Amino acid sequence: MMAIMRHVSAPVVSTRVISGVAVALFAGPMLFALGVGVVTFASDRWWPLALALLLTTMLTVSYARVLWAAFLRRLTWRHSLDVAVIGLVAYGVPLFAGPAWIGLPMAFISVAAVAFARPAVTWAVTLTAIAVTPALILFAGLPMSVALLYGLLAMPTIAPMTYGVAWLCHLIDDLREARAELARRAVDEERLRFSRDLHDTLGHTLHAIALRAELGERLVTASPERAGAELAEIQRIARTSVHDVRELVRGYRATSLATELDGVAAVLGAAGIRCDKPELPAGLPGHVHVPLGWVAREAVTNVLRHSAATWCEVTVHTEEGRVHLEIVNDGGPTGGRFTLGNGLTGLTERMRATGGALEAECGGGRFRITASVPL
Repeated sequence: MMAIMRHVSAPVVSTRVISGVAVALFAGPMLFALGVGVVTFASDRWWPLALALLLTTMLTVSYARVLWAAFLRRLTWRHSLDVAVIGLVAYGVPLFAGPAWIGLPMAFISVAAVAFARPAVTWAVTLTAIAVTPALILFAGLPMSVALLYGLLAMPTIAPMTYGVAWLCHLIDDLREARAELARRAVDEERLRFSRDLHDTLGHTLHAIALRAELGERLVTASPERAGAELAEIQRIARTSVHDVRELVRGYRATSLATELDGVAAVLGAAGIRCDKPELPAGLPGHVHVPLGWVAREAVTNVLRHSAATWCEVTVHTEEGRVHLEIVNDGGPTGGRFTLGNGLTGLTERMRATGGALEAECGGGRFRITASVPL
C-alpha cells in the first residue's frame, strides 16, 4: 500500500506548467507582431501611440486569458467577453490602422478553435473568420499574393495548432486523473484484501478461543484436568493467532491445507461435532494450499457460528486437472434458502482471482461448500 501511495505522490509535470508554456509560445509571436504594428503606427503625436499600446494590452491579456482557460478546461461566460474583445481588435484595427496590423486576425482564429464548447459553433466561427480574412487583407490595400498567403497558409494553420495544444493539455489532464483513479482503486482493493484476510484469520481463531473457553468453564468443577488442558489450548491458539496476524501484516503468511484441516477436525471435535480429517492426495502443488485453506477455515467458522450441526464431512480429491474440496454438514437451513455473508463473498472473490470456483448450496437440512482450484 505504501508503494502505491508513493506512486501516487510521484512528481509529474503539472498541466498548469504545460499550459503556461503553451500560452507563452502562442502569445510571444503575437506580441512581436503587435510590437511591429505599434512602431509602424507611432507618429509625432502621443495619442496614436497610447491608443496602439492600449489595444495591444487589451488583445494580449484577452488572448492569454482565453487560451489559459481553454487549456485548463475552465472556460466560463466571462471568457466570451474576451473573445469579443479579440474579435473587435483583430478585425477592427486593420481596417482603420492599415496593413501593419494585418496579422491580428490570427489571434481571433486561434482562440476560435478552442473557445466554444459546441464543435458546430467552433467550426462555423473558425471557417468564417478564415474566409473573411483575405477580403480584409485586400480591403487594407495589400496585393492578392499576400491575401492568398494569409488566407491559404497562415490563417488555416493557426487554428489546428491551437486546437492540438489544447487537446494535448486535456489528454495529459485526463491521464493524470486516470492514474490517480487507478491508484485509488488499487489502494481500495488492497484494503479490501487485507480486511478479508484479517476477517478470515481472526474470525476462525476467535471463535475457537470462545468455544474452548466455554468448554473450560463447564469443566472447571467436573474435570479440572480437562479444564486445564482447554486453558492451555486457548493459550496456544492465542499465540498462534498473534503470529498469524503479524505475518499477515507483513504479507508473508502462507496457508497450508493440511494444517487447516487439522485445525478443522480439532475445533469441531471440541465442539462436539463429529469430523474426521480427510486424506490429502499426494503431490498437491503449493499454490492450491492457500485458497483451499481459506475455504476450510471459513467453512468451519460458519459451522460453529451459524449452525447446529452434529457432523461435518470433508473430502479432497483431484479430477480433470483440478483439486476439489467439499465440506458438508447437517446444520443447513431447513427452508433451503440462505444468503452469502461477508466471509463466503470474500472467498468467492479470492477463488476467482486464482482461477478457481466456489459454490455453496443447501437442501434437506444439509449445507455444502464446494471449492476447486486448477492444478
